[in-house]
Amino acid sequence: MRNDAHRGEWLQRLARRWKISPGRALVVLLVFACTGTTVVLIKRPLLDRVAGDGQVPVIFSVLYYFLILPVYNLLLLIYGLLLGQFGFFWAFEKRLLKRVFGWLRSR
Repeated sequence: MRNDAHRGEWLQRLARRWKISPGRALVVLLVFACTGTTVVLIKRPLLDRVAGDGQVPVIFSVLYYFLILPVYNLLLLIYGLLLGQFGFFWAFEKRLLKRVFGWLRSR
């Protein structure tokens, strides 16, 4: 069994990787958790609205997964703003966009 010295080591590693304090890393993890939970919670009402008869069109599933990325990223910024971490998530989004558009340009 691990001893108490190893508790929180994963949080320390995240904090070092992100170059932030461990306390701030906890808040960042909370933002990710809230964003993921919100995305899960909005899917069911969307499905019910689109598929009144219980049958979900395949095109909806494809569109959902294509469109959820911008919604997820917007929610990250909103929760980041509400929890005082907008700067962290704005930088996160800029890095993501550079990677996506850099990948598209290289093709």
